[in-house]
Amino acid sequence: MLYATVPYDPVRDFVPVAQATVYQYVLVALASSPLRGIDDVVAAARARPGAITYGSTGFGGGNHLAGELLALKTNTRLTHVPYKGSAAALADLLGGQLSIMFDTVITSVPQIRAGKLRAFAVSSGKRASALAEVPTLQEAGIAGFDISQWQGFLAPAGTPRPIVERLNAEIARALRAPDVRERLVTQGGNEIVTGAPEDFAALIRTDLQSYVKLIRDANIPAQ
Repeated sequence: MLYATVPYDPVRDFVPVAQATVYQYVLVALASSPLRGIDDVVAAARARPGAITYGSTGFGGGNHLAGELLALKTNTRLTHVPYKGSAAALADLLGGQLSIMFDTVITSVPQIRAGKLRAFAVSSGKRASALAEVPTLQEAGIAGFDISQWQGFLAPAGTPRPIVERLNAEIARALRAPDVRERLVTQGGNEIVTGAPEDFAALIRTDLQSYVKLIRDANIPAQ
């Protein structure tokens, strides 16, 4: 939906093997900001449409789409400011050039713990383990808000079922290894997810439907 030409079909051309990880975004603002919570963000955006700015890692990124979904869910207009990466966007947020940002939990936690950023809510349907005290946006009153990013393994369409099952089992075994968990969870800010190929297939179908609707409703043009 975000690109005018894509040389593959994300469902037809692949067979899901295994989801591996998931990570959430956390909606943050500068600790000294007059915005103290999600209600303040919504009220300010309604009072001055477009005045609330939010940074992202670039067009079409998960935190860009999270901002678009927040605007749609709250019937407000927010101004998207794309950057070429998280570090530049976070630097401008800390410098007071941005109002808010959906940042990854792993990069925001040190700034939150240091008292430089205030966390309002996480973007996923359930709380982040690294920020268990921070509510989800659904808990904060934004019904149906659920955006997270995942990584997983797929194989070419037509891969025999016994191979898919063997790969699924070996990937799950690898994800349980302490050194792998250390790299993914502690250093990478991910949460490990294991399950059957059918679980991963269902997630892909659900995400495709929700993102197609979001991109259409937000009138985001294909690039």
